[in-house]
Amino acid sequence: MPFNSPVLPAVEPEEFNQRPFFERVKVLSTFWAENGFGSPRLLHVIYLVKLLGLSALGGLLLITWTSNVGGLFDVRHWWDEPIVYQKLVLWVALLEIVGVGGAWGPLTGHFKPMYGGARYWLRPGTIRLPPWPRAVPFTGGDERGVVDALLYAAILASLAVAIVLPGADSAALSAARPEATGGLVRPVLFLVPAVLTVLLGLRDKVIFLAARGEQYVPVMIVCAGLGFTDMIIAAKLVIVVVWVGAAVSKFTRHFAFVVPPMVSNAPFMPKSVRLKHYRNAPEDLRPSGFARFMAHVLGTTAEFVVPLILLLSTDRELTLVAVGCMVLFHLFITSTFPLAVPLEWNVLFGYIAIFLFAGYPNGEGYGVLDFSQGWMLPVIAGALLFFPVLGNLRPDLVSFLPSMRQYAGNWASALWAMAPGVEERLNELPIPVPTHNRQLQALGYPAPVAELTMQMFIAWRSMHSQGKGLLSVLHTYLGDDIETYTVREGEIGANLIVGWNFGDGHLHDDQLIEAVQRRLRFEPGEFVVVWVESQPLHRRTQEYFVMDAALGVVERGRWDVRDLTEEQPWLPNGPVPVTVTWRHPSDHPVHHLGPRTETGEEAPA
Repeated sequence: MPFNSPVLPAVEPEEFNQRPFFERVKVLSTFWAENGFGSPRLLHVIYLVKLLGLSALGGLLLITWTSNVGGLFDVRHWWDEPIVYQKLVLWVALLEIVGVGGAWGPLTGHFKPMYGGARYWLRPGTIRLPPWPRAVPFTGGDERGVVDALLYAAILASLAVAIVLPGADSAALSAARPEATGGLVRPVLFLVPAVLTVLLGLRDKVIFLAARGEQYVPVMIVCAGLGFTDMIIAAKLVIVVVWVGAAVSKFTRHFAFVVPPMVSNAPFMPKSVRLKHYRNAPEDLRPSGFARFMAHVLGTTAEFVVPLILLLSTDRELTLVAVGCMVLFHLFITSTFPLAVPLEWNVLFGYIAIFLFAGYPNGEGYGVLDFSQGWMLPVIAGALLFFPVLGNLRPDLVSFLPSMRQYAGNWASALWAMAPGVEERLNELPIPVPTHNRQLQALGYPAPVAELTMQMFIAWRSMHSQGKGLLSVLHTYLGDDIETYTVREGEIGANLIVGWNFGDGHLHDDQLIEAVQRRLRFEPGEFVVVWVESQPLHRRTQEYFVMDAALGVVERGRWDVRDLTEEQPWLPNGPVPVTVTWRHPSDHPVHHLGPRTETGEEAPA
């Protein structure tokens, strides 16, 4: 793979872009199996420099300098200092909410500039997405105001202050760890950013999720409200719920389809190992037995069992082995450069595993039964489990991040189909960056290569289970007209319009499309979206809708996930079966008839 230039399919870009849609999907999905996104190695070096230089080295320099725990290289002194753990959580939360942590760079569609985040959220007039505008007073509307920008700036300031101020003495810490020298971050310095993040999150769910509020806010609350020993035990519960919640969400047919394209994008993985994850690439891109073993034995089972060992074991050697397993687990994910690129998050969790379970063993008074008061275990555990349980049973009510469904492949997702000229009109929106094609051309990509590059995201989506369903519905709805549309991945579209995404379809559902339509006033047929909700854990179907920006939702239906798992990304056997449950009475052209209901009758018009 060239160091300075991307690897591209062995096609002429101009000729490629004229090929039929599903032929292009086939070329790019088979290319992805062998080469991933085809990024130049220089890009991965940039990611590593950011991770190791800014995030890790920069953060540790700042933290050790301000915390009285010894110098940067005095690791034996500070690795188990509680204030280092506390400040690293604050530091990574700051990186995330600024927009330079996960969802940063070209692998998420941020080409030039490489991040959205603060570019959007400090700017009044950009689009915001309140989670419950009808239920929560003073949160209605979709335009960012001066108060929103000031509140966001206050969060940044509060996190920065908490990081740079020295720790305060703690009698409980001194009693438990008399050798500790750094003290603890003052409780109020955790409470302020936690409250501000929740308040702003009620006005814009994008920022709350970008801050990884579902994980870092509970840690802030624990550090602000509990004594030292209780804080450590509760922090263990937080991270174990994240791990186990993610593992439970992977007990579906979707996850086996996540591992092969993720491994294919690992820049240092031999091609032979990449291709071993497919049944018979390039002809058959379904997951191989090896991929299923990687997914459900080394992945799901390990992520479920090992954290429970860490939470419950009092055996020192067994605990250290389990810590090593979780560190390797997160290092493996980091090495694959997944498209959401949550590198800082994975490295932080590797450190937290060492700090909490090797530094504060269960057998030394830090087990789940060692809370100072009996009510703490059921109340804290119940609070942490509420959203993961609800989100797996009713994914329409809870984002996949608070549901702890990271990497599960069971995501709310969307494809956008735009008539000629529509994508260029997105530049009229209140966004501080140009559309993706313009960004790529500013980097020196010829227009045909820029277009091919953007279609790589469609190929990536097609390799996942729900991608086959989205393509099926889009093809059925548009018919042969699909050849005249520009098709884009909804997640990348959300990155452009709201400045951030992490695979969460709730950030580019009908709420965002309505906000775009209020500003651009598209005509019927110009901007069509196919959107699907995550699969509930107790059902075998996913619910989808088709939305025309000018008309609203024009079709609803569902598909059986089992029907997706035997198809190739380019749908050589045609669209997968779907059940249409409703269609708009005045939007029913002939080529929309397609699928039938379970009763064998046409869906009601």
